[in-house]
Amino acid sequence: MTTPHPNHDRGLEFDLATLLSRRRTLGVFLGAGTAAALAACTPGTESGSGGGGSASGAVSGTATESSTAVASPSSTVTRALAECGVEIPDETLGPYPGDGSNGPNVLEASGVVRRDIRSSFGNSTTKADGVPLTVTLTLLDNANGCSPLAGAAVYVWHCDRNGKYSLYDSGLKNENYLRGVQEADSNGQLTFSTIYPGAYSGRWPHIHFEVFESMSNTSAAGRVLAVSQIALTEKACNEVYATEGYESSARNFPKTSLTSDNVFGDDGGIYQLATISGSVAGGYTAALNVTV
Repeated sequence: MTTPHPNHDRGLEFDLATLLSRRRTLGVFLGAGTAAALAACTPGTESGSGGGGSASGAVSGTATESSTAVASPSSTVTRALAECGVEIPDETLGPYPGDGSNGPNVLEASGVVRRDIRSSFGNSTTKADGVPLTVTLTLLDNANGCSPLAGAAVYVWHCDRNGKYSLYDSGLKNENYLRGVQEADSNGQLTFSTIYPGAYSGRWPHIHFEVFESMSNTSAAGRVLAVSQIALTEKACNEVYATEGYESSARNFPKTSLTSDNVFGDDGGIYQLATISGSVAGGYTAALNVTV
């Protein structure tokens, strides 16, 4: 990339120094009775299957309250607890991670900690065009009874609607859009605002992510808890790729199936297939439970 702007040359450490304390105390302890009740309350929104829950974040409507009000977990957390137990499969970073393992390292750039990853930051403000997509991940700690993994950090990246990756592809080496870092809240949840990725030859449409122990460890070797990918659903892909701007994706998508994909093909992406709802006009939401 070109020489960074003076306000964007101190990396992730500078970002962290300007934020309020990112550590949050887990405020909900689930006893056996509560866990059983939550397991019975799985939300009904569904366009995909697998480990995802509703990305709406709405409070479960099935809870009954006594005279003492108790906050209910979101429907995504409810479903996550019900389905927890299988750790997310480890997958390849791929050739375009941008985490320093293969060339550029966006994790050292100030500005990478953000929810909306549609635009580049630093020297460029170029915005990636495409159908809006909101991605919610719910992180669960398998070693501790599937408790929410509060305070963990996730780095997400994916291709644009033409199947190209910022920092790597021709004409995009000075762009860093569709990449960002977020910290999980007390429910183990974090959300990114992005666009629906395109389909390129040889791969099922997907989103890459790395899970780190904490925000302060996102650039530390050996602190990675999981490396995996989110698989997108056939129905949503067909809808999105029929729209203007996704012409190359419409051509590429039929050439690779989930079962023939070199990442998801071993199990059909059963633990990585997001739950997706929405429309081209209103945008889509995708959710996935990530047990580590």
